[in-house]
Parts: sequence; C-alpha cells; structure tokens
Amino acid sequence: QVQLVESGGGLVQAGGSLRLSCAASGSIFSISTMGWYRQAPGKQRELVAAITRGADTNYADSVKGRFTISRDKAKNTVYLQMNSLKPEDTAVYYCNVVPSLWGRDYWGQGTQVTVSS
Repeated sequence: QVQLVESGGGLVQAGGSLRLSCAASGSIFSISTMGWYRQAPGKQRELVAAITRGADTNYADSVKGRFTISRDKAKNTVYLQMNSLKPEDTAVYYCNVVPSLWGRDYWGQGTQVTVSS
C-alpha cells in the first residue's frame, strides 16, 4: 500500500523560505501526477502545485512565481520549494496524487507551515 510522509514545515517570517519534502513508499509517482495540497483553518483543501510523469508543472495562481515543485525519482521524493512566503500561505501541506480522489486512502499527516507577519 502507498504511504506518503511529509516533512520540512515550520514557522518562518514573511518573506522567508521553506522546502517541503514528500517521501513516498513504492513507485506511485512513477505512475501518477503528484501534487502538493494545503488546507488552512476554515478553508477547503486546495491543490497548489503539481508535477506530471513527464515533469510538466502547474501552479495555483496564488503561488505562481514563488513556489517550485520538483521530484527525485531515485529517492521517491517530491519537493516543494517555497519562497517569498506570505501569512496567507499558512496551512497544513500535504502531498498526494492528482486528482486526489485517486489517493483518498493515501493522505498522510501533513506538515504545518506557519508564516508570521
């Protein structure tokens, strides 16, 4: 079965940077598009970045130019480099397949990102 473990979150000041990592068991991202999702208090979970098997990337408008998704197939790991962080980026960040319906049993604990003013 697939397991996804997120790490790298923390507390940073506005304008700072973080790099999140998603370690996957098995070879799921050799098969599927992978994405980073986030959920802020009182809001719906949203997809913020995705990377296809062919390494094409897509980003939500709210993070374009600031976030970069990448992968390391040898390490079965997906990354999210987050620069120029804003308080509105505060959320729990999760990785999963895209669309998430296909990965409803794969959700991990996520990693908390908190951006202070």
